[in-house]
Amino acid sequence: MAKTFFEELNSENVTGVAYKNINLKKAALAYFANIGNATIADMCKELNLSAPKVTTLLNDLIQDGLVKDYGKVESTGGRKPNLYGLVPDSAFFIGVDIKQNHLNLGLSDLQKNLIKTVESLPYQLDNNKESLEQLCHHINQFIEELPVPREKILGIGINLSGRINYATGYSYSFFYFDEEPLSKIIESKVGIRVFLENDSRAMAYGEFCSDSVHGERNVLFLNLDYGIGMGVLIDGKLYYGKSGYSGEFGHIPLFDNEIICHCGKKGCLETEASGWALTRMFRQKMEEGSSSLLSRKNIPPADIQLQDIINAANHDDVLAIELIAKIGENLGRGIALLINIFNPELVILGGSLAATEDYIRLPIKSAINKYSLSLVNNDTRLKISRLGERAGIIGACLLVRNKVLIS
Repeated sequence: MAKTFFEELNSENVTGVAYKNINLKKAALAYFANIGNATIADMCKELNLSAPKVTTLLNDLIQDGLVKDYGKVESTGGRKPNLYGLVPDSAFFIGVDIKQNHLNLGLSDLQKNLIKTVESLPYQLDNNKESLEQLCHHINQFIEELPVPREKILGIGINLSGRINYATGYSYSFFYFDEEPLSKIIESKVGIRVFLENDSRAMAYGEFCSDSVHGERNVLFLNLDYGIGMGVLIDGKLYYGKSGYSGEFGHIPLFDNEIICHCGKKGCLETEASGWALTRMFRQKMEEGSSSLLSRKNIPPADIQLQDIINAANHDDVLAIELIAKIGENLGRGIALLINIFNPELVILGGSLAATEDYIRLPIKSAINKYSLSLVNNDTRLKISRLGERAGIIGACLLVRNKVLIS
């Protein structure tokens, strides 16, 4: 029954009274999605409608299979009101988080519960059509193995690094082969509506909606991976900027060096403070004869990957720890700049490098104290992501849910 409502919602031929009714339904669903279960009195106050009108609206949503009467509320006296809320399994959303060499996929229900996840699925992100075809294959395979009917899946959120225009569905960093938006290309191959988002913004939103955030409204999330991305939340809302490309923190020209960044410029923060910078430094040290746990594994320096270095650090490898500290110091300089500008309540460190925890957090904290104004940074907390690899999946699912219910 949910499908009938959402088909109506996506129809381009709805006008007049029907259009107004759809918007009221959307407002009610969005309220339940954000607040949780509520009484008719709560809904009247929120929607500025009379009790009879809200009752009719709720009955329509119950008929659509989207809302359920959860029974009486505990009350100290008087007539006990009924509590209404979403039916969890009336609609589902898929989140796809694309990493450099693997995928994380997840399915959530209408009440934000993760029903199924597949993490660290081997996949190589390359800017070619073969990589895109492989991505679509993995998504279709994930859908086929789900325990829910396809028609109840109302959208797929796909996180991709680089310059993403979330409003148009275009990617200008990966898979920009066609005049048609990437979201539409993938949609044609999987048969479900697709929404594209920058990976760092999706991760930021996932963290913001989790237990990592306790009332903070102004939050910076740093995605510390091969590159450096950032998601910005101002007053609890994702900040996109004029063209949708905010958060290019890694490309602040902070260093006077001759290292060419992936963006084509020199001196970017990423050249001295990212996962690929750490990998470059580590390989160079190995070639110069430095010892490491990885030396004993006889891995040629050119074959050493970022995850190898992270694993080595977490097994007390001195070289890995020293270089991560250097990366942290460089990152801290950049974060100090952000703190001076934004004066945020919370900075969350996420991405693969955050898995080294205090090995990177402590040098970052030291550099923040050194380079930012104490009057500004005193009120800023620095935390490691609690969701880890799941931040992107959760953020993608929730952003799609918002698109379907609210936009």
